[in-house]
Amino acid sequence: MNESIELVERSPTVEEYQVLRRSTGWAMLPDQDVRQGLDRTLYSVCALASGRMVGCGRVVGDGALYFYVQDLIVLREHQGRGIGRMMMDKVMAWLDRNAGPDAFVGLMAAKGYSPFYARYGFQPRPGNAPGMYLVRGDSGQADEQAGG
Repeated sequence: MNESIELVERSPTVEEYQVLRRSTGWAMLPDQDVRQGLDRTLYSVCALASGRMVGCGRVVGDGALYFYVQDLIVLREHQGRGIGRMMMDKVMAWLDRNAGPDAFVGLMAAKGYSPFYARYGFQPRPGNAPGMYLVRGDSGQADEQAGG
């Protein structure tokens, strides 16, 4: 797979997003909820190979105090090619331009991916400050939903 990768600052379509989720084993979500979530994204970057989307990364939050890196996803067959790093570089550059010096930037890394995010300065929460989450209507697939 020697296709060159092009990064485009845009949101994925609902269909593209659902393909990415399906390819990585993440829980599927209703299209209308995906559309609303994508519409409210602060920043998105998509990775294209031969014009086909093979990855995306998003930033969500309130745009001032709190930012969350969300949905950094690469199609399984394109993983290991540095696409995640390229998208994360774009995400971090956007955060550098748009998040103030005292802003909180968080994420929830999928199991095994913490070292990837540590390169960018992300740290695990200390043991005395555990993170928590709630997935409404959880059908036992919260682990996939919580992935970053």
